[in-house]
Amino acid sequence: MAASDLNLAAVVGDHFAGWSPQMLDQLQRMFTSNQFMPFVAALARVGNCAHPIRLRGSSTRIDPATGEILSSYASSDEPLGVTYIRCGNRRASVCPACSRVYAADVFHLIRAGVTGGKTVPESVAENPLVFATLTAPSFGHVHSAQACGRPVRGIRHCRHGHTLHCLVRHGNDDPELGQPLCFDCYDYTSQVVWQWWAPDLWRRFTIALRRLIAKTLGVPGDRAAHVATVQYAKVAEYQRRGVVHFHALIRLDGPRTPEGFAVAPARIDSRRLGRLVQAAAQTVRLTVPGIDEDDPARTLAFGPQLDVRPVRLGRRSDDPTAPLVPEQVAGYLAKYATKSADDTGPGGTAHAHRLNATIRELGQRARIAHVHCHAGAEEYLLLGKWVHMLGFRGHFASKSHRYAITLGALRRARRRASMLIAETRESGRPLDLAALEADLLADADDDTTLIIGRWSYAGAGWDNDAEQALALSAAARAREYARQAAEQRSTHQLGER
Repeated sequence: MAASDLNLAAVVGDHFAGWSPQMLDQLQRMFTSNQFMPFVAALARVGNCAHPIRLRGSSTRIDPATGEILSSYASSDEPLGVTYIRCGNRRASVCPACSRVYAADVFHLIRAGVTGGKTVPESVAENPLVFATLTAPSFGHVHSAQACGRPVRGIRHCRHGHTLHCLVRHGNDDPELGQPLCFDCYDYTSQVVWQWWAPDLWRRFTIALRRLIAKTLGVPGDRAAHVATVQYAKVAEYQRRGVVHFHALIRLDGPRTPEGFAVAPARIDSRRLGRLVQAAAQTVRLTVPGIDEDDPARTLAFGPQLDVRPVRLGRRSDDPTAPLVPEQVAGYLAKYATKSADDTGPGGTAHAHRLNATIRELGQRARIAHVHCHAGAEEYLLLGKWVHMLGFRGHFASKSHRYAITLGALRRARRRASMLIAETRESGRPLDLAALEADLLADADDDTTLIIGRWSYAGAGWDNDAEQALALSAAARAREYARQAAEQRSTHQLGER
């Protein structure tokens, strides 16, 4: 049956409800021009990506030993005349499908560092592991679900005449959460400076932690790596007030080796590691210069709200005070790795506008101070370029070198798996990907073929709004199917128990 003979409503179902006449007309033209099925095939190849990259060009696979041409490919052979590839954006608001893939990669990366797998030995599960949350200090009184709505004795006022207590109980979706009780008292400059230096403060924290571990083990700090190493996976999350805090899995390994993942020293278990993490977070300090002559130097630290909990394996508990399990932690960090870049806390509130204005002002002051050769001003010259991140210039998800496998290795494995699947479909031979995991995750240097290609950028995104809406709809259905399948597996496992 030709695509033009398909019933439009039968294909898109209720998903075209609310579409504009222009989008419906675009969809109808796809059917009448026989472009719908090629679009569906291209959409499947990019995994329902909402903003794929369009390329034109060709590539050839060659055996480097013999010079034999193994295969060739050209975008001109595609029905749509271009080659589509995933955008790879990890932001769920930009591309739900690619962000879901990114979250899955982060999940497997984090879980591998907890339980082993993906080239990480299972023995790593025996090493001490804690889950820590490090927050920013207070920059002024704000509305919060914990502090507001409680009875107080005597209402205090700030010097601007505003009350420093809120008697309203706020719901989780209340836009007042995170807003200052007094905008004039709130120290916007210090928050921006703290946020700007937060990545360096984390680095100082890891140094302090290694020194405390070395002291505990009775070895000099410069020889700590010969006895124990600290590995971590970390994500940054915005609080309602627009400042980041860090969630991190921190693992203690044994001495540094080429393979990594050595057995940890017996003198430090998860509880002691947790106490060392707390001590390092509470004592670490970072002195930073002022932006100009009117701005003083500051000594930065983490806030007093610090949560450190051991992660124990083999237990499942819904008790929020109980030790965490790997699946909980990996899923939690993977969720915020995709969420944090979109959710910057205060959104479009008055507090957010004040933050944005403060960042722009400080960036301008830094440029002026740099012209006048003020020491330290050059550290803030790029501040104005990070307004969209409220001054945070760090990575939202990062890990230490030896924590686990890299995202790059996981992506290479996915590409190799896709090529093998395509080849086996053509040949009709069965393929057991589980048995090929070691080969799929091997280093890129192990490849035995040479790929020569020439590609040019042809654009980004689908051709029209209707195609993008179909991509978003397909991604939503895929997520729903995956959720239902996960629930069925969970129900089946519980039934077997």
